Amino acid sequence: MGKNGASCAATLVERMSGFTGLLALPSKHAEHAADTVIKYFNALPEMMRASLAWDQASEMAHYAKVTLATAMPVYFADPHSPWQRPSNENTNRLYREYLPKGTKIPDHQPYLTAIAGEINNRPRRRLGYLTPTEAFHPATGRRTPCCFHALTPPWTT
Repeated sequence: MGKNGASCAATLVERMSGFTGLLALPSKHAEHAADTVIKYFNALPEMMRASLAWDQASEMAHYAKVTLATAMPVYFADPHSPWQRPSNENTNRLYREYLPKGTKIPDHQPYLTAIAGEINNRPRRRLGYLTPTEAFHPATGRRTPCCFHALTPPWTT
């Protein structure tokens, strides 16, 4: 959430590689969040959309719509239990370096995609100092260089 709750974005993280996406949401309304998440996930390779773990926020009130449109089950963490989504919480911390609390989150998707690209190209100790981009290969699932270095949601190009 941005300053005064006037702007928001969704953070999506692939758990094994840490590959991440940052999506501009037009509003916090559940319908807008569901539509944005559906567009993003339907553009990804099938192996990257096995399931979605979400917190208890009202933005996912239309989770059934997401499940039907993506054939991907949605799971919810228990209320006030961020340890059930550690990859996402860590990624949110990384995004806060670019978008500190109390600032307006831009709704310009290419800008948010550039931030995600920088985070996806940071080496991680847990990956043997590979970047998430290098660690994730959609065809094999092995740690090899990946073609997703700048995964841009298709509706922004």
